[in-house]
Amino acid sequence: MGNHINITGDKFPKQYPHVRVNVMFHYDTRTACMGSIVRDDKEAPYVSIIKLDEGRHVLTTECQYSPVK
Repeated sequence: MGNHINITGDKFPKQYPHVRVNVMFHYDTRTACMGSIVRDDKEAPYVSIIKLDEGRHVLTTECQYSPVK
């Protein structure tokens, strides 16, 4: 458990706009999948989370991703 100065019951870090992304793991383009960024902090703690279309959530530190145009 933990806490962060920028996160309280009524305060959250400023966010970048949510976008659609193409996601892959271990640089394997054969298994790429689609997702949407659901959290992308502009300030500390700088956490970014992607919700894959299949329902799982992954941190951006656990995968490679690129925006979909």
